[in-house]
Amino acid sequence: MRFPRVAPAAAVLLVAVLTMGDTPSATGPRPDAAQERRVTWAAPRPAIVPRTAWRADEELVREPSGYNRAVRAVVVHHTGHGNNYECADVPEILRAMQRDHVRRMGWDDLGYNFVVDRCGTVYEGRAGGVDRAVRGAHSKGFNTESVGVAVIGTFGGSTDVPRRAMEALAAVAAWKLVPHIDPRGKVRLVSTHNESRFRKGTVVALPVISGHRDSFPTDCPGDSFAARLPELRRAVADLRARGPDR
Repeated sequence: MRFPRVAPAAAVLLVAVLTMGDTPSATGPRPDAAQERRVTWAAPRPAIVPRTAWRADEELVREPSGYNRAVRAVVVHHTGHGNNYECADVPEILRAMQRDHVRRMGWDDLGYNFVVDRCGTVYEGRAGGVDRAVRGAHSKGFNTESVGVAVIGTFGGSTDVPRRAMEALAAVAAWKLVPHIDPRGKVRLVSTHNESRFRKGTVVALPVISGHRDSFPTDCPGDSFAARLPELRRAVADLRARGPDR
């Protein structure tokens, strides 16, 4: 069954539903090797489509990537697009999102670290290296020590998240989180912005896998998606229990 194509202009308009009110985190140089933690993995790396494949516009990127010391939290988003897009059109959608985040929002690059489509394909979002703790611009006040993963679509009301998208999201989260973190638990993070749900400097215990609405006043990732976060946490825990070499 073929679905109608998503025009670039429509993609720019629709993504504004989610991105309005977010802000880019500070960027900076890559940490010295002596300051970085050794990267270990609790789950296998999923297949990821690189930026070169979806033809990200690297000339749009304003500043070098900033890095966190670790990924201790996953913030889940939806993009606000319609759900009946063709998966073949996703590169076009991503390029429109990148242009919107940079030109309209004033960010350095695409805000999300990863983007997942309804067919279960994972795309590299913000530049800097998929195996690095790249600091995104996806959750105002809580970009530090988190990774932002967005599923293309809108999941309010009774519109459910596609099964393959949930599976891909779980695979990314299981891989990116540092090994000692329990995806079913909570993590203490410090708010860095007064426009989040918590004043700057407040120490907050957030779910390790949280919806954008948990840290910022927004409906994202939608009611039906938010209701499935407990299921997502269990799936991530199961993947990590199997180990990185299965």
